[in-house]
Amino acid sequence: MMVGHHLGIQLYSVRDDIGPDRLDGTLTRLAALGFTHAEPYDILTDAPGLARALSHSGLRATTAHASVVRHDLTAVFDAAQTLGVETVITPWVEPDSIADRAGVQRLADTLNDAAEHAAARGLRIGYHNHDFEFSQRIDGVSAYTLLVELLSPAVVLELDAYWAGVGGADVFDLLPRLGDRVRLLHVVNDREPGNDRPVLGVDTAGRMPEVLALAAAGLELPIVEVVAHQSDVWPLVERNAAYFRNLVIA
Repeated sequence: MMVGHHLGIQLYSVRDDIGPDRLDGTLTRLAALGFTHAEPYDILTDAPGLARALSHSGLRATTAHASVVRHDLTAVFDAAQTLGVETVITPWVEPDSIADRAGVQRLADTLNDAAEHAAARGLRIGYHNHDFEFSQRIDGVSAYTLLVELLSPAVVLELDAYWAGVGGADVFDLLPRLGDRVRLLHVVNDREPGNDRPVLGVDTAGRMPEVLALAAAGLELPIVEVVAHQSDVWPLVERNAAYFRNLVIA
């Protein structure tokens, strides 16, 4: 289990720079910035090619986004094992699919069932939130709260601190309540100007040391994710890498 001195990046951040002719160079560039891990968002297209590029760069991919709701489990697990991935994370579901208790129960059942099958392959299943899991309310609680109650402890939580706050959560209250169920944490300190969503909960901007400290009980890997729609993403990647490297690696 990884604790401390590791820093990941979600490859969706640099999605425009990981085509077949640019993958090696991009991963090497990320490693040079101090990242130790990369979290792929597509492991089904060319897992062997991605595995080779990761090996060349020195980056590890112990987590990956791949939906067990939409994809064949065997295909996902085979790709994960090719890459050395240990935790397969469902990154997104349609918001309407968890708008009521029955929908949340279906999602929990799917994730719990996948976790049983994954365990037989030496893998774990995880879930990554956006904002709607917190903004959608069911019987007076957020869909996320209900989902966590219904999930097996075997299902890992990858909490995206930024999106949780956007959806209405107080991350500084949420993390202590979730405790060591949060094993993976998506973080961002420097975001693209003009690309922020209104924060309905408590803003984590400028408070990343507090967030990391509150998640420390079970945290295996902090993972940077930045999104740029209006500018070159690399300056954002570089600034976030430097910031979090000083917090978790120095």
